[in-house]
Amino acid sequence: MLRVGGVTPLSASDWPGQLSAVVFCQGCPWRCGYCHNPELIAPRSDREIPWREVMDFLQRRQGLLDAVVFSGGEPTLQAGLPQAMRAARALGYKIGLHTGGMYPRRLAAALPFADWVGMDVKAPFAEYARITGMKDSGTPVRESLQLLLASNVAHEIRTTVHPALLADDEVEEIAHELVALGVKHYVVQAFRSQGCSNEILRSSAPRARPLQELGADLAENFETFLVRA
Repeated sequence: MLRVGGVTPLSASDWPGQLSAVVFCQGCPWRCGYCHNPELIAPRSDREIPWREVMDFLQRRQGLLDAVVFSGGEPTLQAGLPQAMRAARALGYKIGLHTGGMYPRRLAAALPFADWVGMDVKAPFAEYARITGMKDSGTPVRESLQLLLASNVAHEIRTTVHPALLADDEVEEIAHELVALGVKHYVVQAFRSQGCSNEILRSSAPRARPLQELGADLAENFETFLVRA
C-alpha cells in the first residue's frame, strides 16, 4: 500500500499539541539542498518497512497516541496515501500530513482523510527552482495551497529559512504572497543542520539579523505567527 522509509514511534513536534507516530514515506521528486531526510529522496530503499508492520505497530499503540503523521520524503508522491490514511484513521487516530504541495490532485484526494496539514512554502513562487532544483515547481505549490485553504482542514504553513538561500526580503515576499492568497497561520523556522548532507549549507555563516527580528516585522500580517529558532 505504501513505501515506508522509517517510523518514529513517538513525537510531540511533528504535529504541535499531539502525541504522534510519524510514518516517513519513501520518495521525493525535489532536491532541496537543506533537506534533513536525504535518505528518503530515492523512490525505493532497501530499508523499507512493510505497511503491514506499520499497521501492527499502530494497533499496539491504540489509546497511547493521539495521531499518526504521514511525512517524508513527499507522501503525496504515492498513490496509496489516501488508503493508508484511511486505514490509520479506522484505528481511531487523528491524521496529520506533511507535504511540499507538488502534487495538487493527489493532495486533493488525501485531504478528506486529514485532520491537520503542515505545508512547506519554500520560496517566492517564481523562485522555487532555486531551492528545489526543478523548473516551475512553484506553480503546483500555489495550486495545492489554494486547495488546502479551501478545504477548511486545520493547517500550518511554514517556511524554512537558510541565510544562504533566502534573504530577508525574500521571506517578506513569501509572506506577502501568502497573505494575498488568504493564509492566516504562518511559521518561519530556522534551518537545522541535523541530517543535512550538503556540507556547504551545514557550515554556512549564521544570520546577520536574528530570525526573531524578521518575524516581528511579519507577525502583524497573520492571525497566528510563530518563529521556530
